Amino acid sequence: MAEFFTNGNIVFYLIAYLLGGVPFGLLLAKFFADVNITESGSGSIGATNVLRVVKEKNPQLAKKLGIITVTLDALKGVVVILAAMMMGFDESVLWTIGVLSVIGHCFSPYLWFEGGKGVATGLGVLVALTPLSAVAGILVWLIVGKTLKISSVSSLTGLIGAVISSFFIYPDLNGLETHTPIILLGFFIFYKHIPNIVRLVKGQEKAVV
Repeated sequence: MAEFFTNGNIVFYLIAYLLGGVPFGLLLAKFFADVNITESGSGSIGATNVLRVVKEKNPQLAKKLGIITVTLDALKGVVVILAAMMMGFDESVLWTIGVLSVIGHCFSPYLWFEGGKGVATGLGVLVALTPLSAVAGILVWLIVGKTLKISSVSSLTGLIGAVISSFFIYPDLNGLETHTPIILLGFFIFYKHIPNIVRLVKGQEKAVV
């Protein structure tokens, strides 16, 4: 058992999952606006729900907390990967860390395995490991977001743009020779958006204004 917890890979995997699970949006909204975002809006812990819920009390504060939330959630997908890079871990370990960061955010151990959508954390992972595909995804997200103003649609299309572009920009995924990790990221983020997709089909998904 001692060897398990002293194995460098395992330690980084645990840190990635546990840090990924920290619900920054929930903590910020509770501390600064005294609201529980898991009980309002979509119930998600992400920046969009922080903006949506806190906006009802304080629009200016909502924007600030939304920006801080998305930044911190993205960093969850960056810092552990960068630390592992500095330690010389190989590409497969880095991608496993990235996937576990997103899983932690989507299924937080601190929230009985509920959580957010994984978009910002997934973006952080892509910025660290495939920055050009991250840029492609951000461009798609911005264009669709400005046009439709529906967060779930812009997030999902940005995700699709990032995943598809990675096959062209990084055909061997930096020597990994498989796109399974980035497909897994897409799967978990898509899965967490299923309620949004259902609402879209029913015409109930609202724009963020």
